[in-house]
Amino acid sequence: MIKKEYSAPLRWGIIGCGDVTEVKSGPAYQKTVGFELKAVMRRNENKVKDYALRHGVEKYYTDADSLINDEEIDAVYIATPPDSHLFYAIKVADAGKACCIEKPLAPSYEESKKIALAFKKNDIPLFVAYYRRSLPRFKQVREWLLNHEIGDVRHINSHLSQSPNTMDLSGTYNWRTDPKVAPGGYFDDLASHGIDLFIYLLGEIQEVSGISLNQQGLYAAKDAISACWFHQGGVTGVGVWNFGIEPMDRVEIFGSKGKIQFSVFEENPLVLNKEGEEVELSITHPKHVQITHVEDLKKHLLEGNFSHPSTGETAVHTSWVMDQILRHRH
Repeated sequence: MIKKEYSAPLRWGIIGCGDVTEVKSGPAYQKTVGFELKAVMRRNENKVKDYALRHGVEKYYTDADSLINDEEIDAVYIATPPDSHLFYAIKVADAGKACCIEKPLAPSYEESKKIALAFKKNDIPLFVAYYRRSLPRFKQVREWLLNHEIGDVRHINSHLSQSPNTMDLSGTYNWRTDPKVAPGGYFDDLASHGIDLFIYLLGEIQEVSGISLNQQGLYAAKDAISACWFHQGGVTGVGVWNFGIEPMDRVEIFGSKGKIQFSVFEENPLVLNKEGEEVELSITHPKHVQITHVEDLKKHLLEGNFSHPSTGETAVHTSWVMDQILRHRH
């Protein structure tokens, strides 16, 4: 897949060092053996300088082009809001550098395809931070499925809901509910993780339809979404995402001999019901939740004979599914 040879230390730069990079992802690039976080970029000079000093990063920029074209940077992690992903991704692809982009890949399927094509044309590896594909708790769920612990898989049911938060109620600007950035509101930011995970567990989605609307009137983006679909192989699925009701985070996968239950975000125990017997298994997330995702980047780029589970290609499929769900808007 990769023609270019990469060697350690592979030097990374981050575009957009906001909240997600403080604990979840940034330190993972520093702690992964063979990787080095060499530079960070943010338009606000005081904030980017502060980030670099606190995290011990050698270089900082207020201009993305300077970071992308820095000869000491081998790969770029784009951690900006999704509406700017295409703009920065094209620049990184043109510079010929490996790239990881925060999820969702872009606000639309069309933009996602453009990003993936730019890297494919230049034969450059592209990854997307759907890091749940690399987390131990979800790899355990996949192992149960592969081992046919619940027999033949028939159906998946997902419910994710949240109450409106203080920012929603105050009317304060939030890019996560700005339809120009995220047409589906929190659906784009949160449901993308779940949908991508379901595809990883059960295979690509062949057909999907959905309904999306705004029930609360707190912001312009959608806040109530439901969908039904089926995966290759015939597993059916139903999903509900509502951001104006009591919190719930529950996924159930039904098979011919039992059921698996887990949460996408909450660290509730995994529950395996098999022929009348119940097993609970607690697997906590690492402190830096993207560490296993970044370690898999290292295996893919530096060790060979390993394919990262979250690529531009897999993320484009997730974008297609989300677009299909949001297509029927009210």
